[in-house]
Amino acid sequence: MKTIVQLLQNVPIFQVLPEEDLFAIAPLFTEKKVKKNSILFLEGDPGEEFYLIKSGVVKIYRLDDAKEIILALFREGDFFGEMSLIHEGLTRSATAETMEMCVLYSLKRSSFVQYMEKSPKLCLKLLESTMQRLRKANEQIYDLTFLGVRSRILKSIIRLSEQYGVPSKNGLLIDVKLTHQQLANIVGTVRESVTKVLQELQDEGSIVIDKKKITLIDTDAIKKEIR
Repeated sequence: MKTIVQLLQNVPIFQVLPEEDLFAIAPLFTEKKVKKNSILFLEGDPGEEFYLIKSGVVKIYRLDDAKEIILALFREGDFFGEMSLIHEGLTRSATAETMEMCVLYSLKRSSFVQYMEKSPKLCLKLLESTMQRLRKANEQIYDLTFLGVRSRILKSIIRLSEQYGVPSKNGLLIDVKLTHQQLANIVGTVRESVTKVLQELQDEGSIVIDKKKITLIDTDAIKKEIR
């Protein structure tokens, strides 16, 4: 019980609720242990559950002519599926799949409605969270439309470092394992292009890659090159 409350206290949506409400909500969540490469839901499925990640990594993606386009990566402390709490009957706009073994907490909308009805602040937080993610989606659309492949790769690396960066002895470590293909799916390009740019960045001394994790050595130089 304490673990889920601690997680909820760090989720912007629930920070408006007093601790006693969080302890009341906590039993409504169901803990799930999910294997790597498991589909949590498919695009077009009924949207009935909100998810909070206790451990592991989940990717959110769409398929375009069988090509995977990764829209977001979520890990410990992150949440997704919040739109299912706002509007009953919505279908999923993308697919969610685990990238490693995950421990998740899920919450059904039907169990949570009473708290939304009595807390306008909670509803506003839900809307704010949705708007923030919409802005990020609009930024991704802009990047895909107007930026070249190298700039898109650089910007994605910076964005990942802002989300998952951990200071290390060499620089800023992106603490998520990513294959070249997965990064290509985020950027909207082919694996060969990602491999080429990552090798160039390593040769320039801007990054180091070890065990599928990228460390940014010179973040400022990478940011200056994005155009």
